[in-house]
Amino acid sequence: MSTAVIIEETDSNTTFHNLKVVQLPRPVPKTNQALVKIGAAALNHREYWILRGQYGMNVEYNTIIGADAVGTVVELNGESPNLKVGDRVVLTPAVGWEKDPRGPEKEYSIRGASKAQGVFTQYRALDFSEIFKAPAHLTDAEAAALPLAGLTAYRALFTKGHVSKGHNVLITGIGGGVAVFALQFAVAAGANVYVTSSDDSKIARAKELGAKGGANYRKANWEDDLLKITGGQKIGVTIDGASGVGAEIIMNKVLAPGGIFVSYGQTGGDFTIGWGPIINNAEFRGSTMGSNAEFEQTLKFVEKHQIHPIVSKVWQGLEHAEEALHFLKNGAQFGKLVVAVQHDQE
Repeated sequence: MSTAVIIEETDSNTTFHNLKVVQLPRPVPKTNQALVKIGAAALNHREYWILRGQYGMNVEYNTIIGADAVGTVVELNGESPNLKVGDRVVLTPAVGWEKDPRGPEKEYSIRGASKAQGVFTQYRALDFSEIFKAPAHLTDAEAAALPLAGLTAYRALFTKGHVSKGHNVLITGIGGGVAVFALQFAVAAGANVYVTSSDDSKIARAKELGAKGGANYRKANWEDDLLKITGGQKIGVTIDGASGVGAEIIMNKVLAPGGIFVSYGQTGGDFTIGWGPIINNAEFRGSTMGSNAEFEQTLKFVEKHQIHPIVSKVWQGLEHAEEALHFLKNGAQFGKLVVAVQHDQE
């Protein structure tokens, strides 16, 4: 058997659907699949929105949650040129997108509460193509934290934002998983990185990680504070997961001529692109997670620069998944939340 955490549908009037720990048959790998013994799994805000009933894509209830995990290959069904039993691996956080930089070639499913079963479980059987060796310098918690948020940040920065050494980059809402990875990756690439947050302590933490400075978006005219920190230089690339009023301010007052605004989310609501950004030759680019090819590039980048994902808190045991999710709801974390998967002696 394999212990797992599933999302259980409740009455539509309930604020949250339930997470439930269940026992499922241990999966048997099909041809050209590997059985992976999961060591740790990480949460994303996606799980929170699913449980609130506010996720915009199709949700399949009574299925395993979670997109991010690290584990060990314990069985191979077929010959793999890249994998062997005993390898420590990370799993692609979605299926259906191989390498096209524009978007998925097939029906695209993020793992967890979808057609692509999740990873909050003791064992998962996956196609060889969905499994990559974990960077050797990472702990299990760090490796589990990497896939979804790391891939999203990598694509937003480099595929969409074309960030390189010397660029002025703004990362909004620092503290969340994608934003922290974007900060670490942009600093590693040699960019001048600035951040925003509603929490001054998170801005201070970002500076410890290499940010040049930041502004508190709760303050009036925060954009003026930001431009004082940059010495009056406007921002070439913005990486944003909120949209809303903040996006309008950035597009109209902060972005440099010809600047790029990359959006990977809309937690702050819709916004309007007026005449100003058009005159400014600004570009708006939507970005969602990324392809398997970009995931492999992310792993190589992390290994090359010896980047350590920031893990805010680790829980021991799948039975703590719901507690971890409510911690995520409160927004106190800086970095990722991880659940270590316990196994009986075998």
